[in-house]
Amino acid sequence: MRKNSQSAKLAPVSAVSAPPADMVRIPISCDVDIVKARQEGRRLAEDVGFVFTELALIATAISELARNIVRYAKSGEIVIRPITNSARRGIQIVAQDRGPGIRDVEQALQIGFSTAGGLGLGLPGVRRLMDEFDIQSKLGQGTTVRITKWKD
Repeated sequence: MRKNSQSAKLAPVSAVSAPPADMVRIPISCDVDIVKARQEGRRLAEDVGFVFTELALIATAISELARNIVRYAKSGEIVIRPITNSARRGIQIVAQDRGPGIRDVEQALQIGFSTAGGLGLGLPGVRRLMDEFDIQSKLGQGTTVRITKWKD
């Protein structure tokens, strides 16, 4: 029997902490929500100290994850929070939905693969833009993507 849950751990998710007051939770169900998530992520990243080019990368990654929620799951949420570990500061974004899940996570992470007829740059692009990337997906239960960008 084929296992319906796949996980692709491409980088370890660091042990981090952040005051809950700094966390922003954005429900995602339409294009307006994608814009709001992008703006909130950019604002929090700027507060952490990221520069203009890094802000653009973070906003792009958030847009891709939020667009995937709208396109494939119809609704979900993006949670954004500044984080710290013993040596540096950063921002963590978690995109979560209760959609159909991803049948083959490894295939979905290949550049050029698309089930929606696009260019297939979404998840692989997000992985390239960020320092840490983790995806968990279960068929019929949804997908969670956790990404982190550290301030140099």
